[in-house]
Amino acid sequence: MASQAVHDPGRLSLRVSTLTSSLARVAEDAKQTFGSLTADQLNWTPAPKRWSIAQCCDHVIRTHSKYFPIFVRLAGGDARMSWWERTSPFSGWLGRVFISMLDPENPRKRKTTPNAMPSASHLGADIIDRYAAHQAEMIALVQRLPATLDPSVIVTSPLLSVVTYSLDDVLVFLGLHARRHFDQARRVMENEQFPR
Repeated sequence: MASQAVHDPGRLSLRVSTLTSSLARVAEDAKQTFGSLTADQLNWTPAPKRWSIAQCCDHVIRTHSKYFPIFVRLAGGDARMSWWERTSPFSGWLGRVFISMLDPENPRKRKTTPNAMPSASHLGADIIDRYAAHQAEMIALVQRLPATLDPSVIVTSPLLSVVTYSLDDVLVFLGLHARRHFDQARRVMENEQFPR
């Protein structure tokens, strides 16, 4: 059973504030760094199996959008956990693993799940605006979470149904994930072969 800490009403507020600031900052960084690039520049890849700037942004949109229904449900007051969410002994450990894996300081490359793969098609130059709008949408959803919600509530990963972790951990690793892929996209632009 996942350990249940004593509910601290200020903890959720702090997590939400930290995440929303992080998402707003990464959206602004993306607009400033990539906003003037052409569609061809945004879709350029340094190697066949490497992602472009556009794909990094598309991946974050696709992945984070899968968390929207969780935030909507919790904002609506439905924090009931499934049997697996209540009994999985791995929730705390998996949350820490995801935080470590997605930390931008962790240089190790990770494979994503098939349902979070970015588009293989040429993406339009509007991908940066769509990315920024997506961050604003996530911010709005997270800010609707009730202050009385216990952040230790366990949720199921929308990417892998056997994986569970606390809302508290989700609110940490989503910000790390966005920053990690912004950093990846910036490295693409810094590649000496990048079309100028």
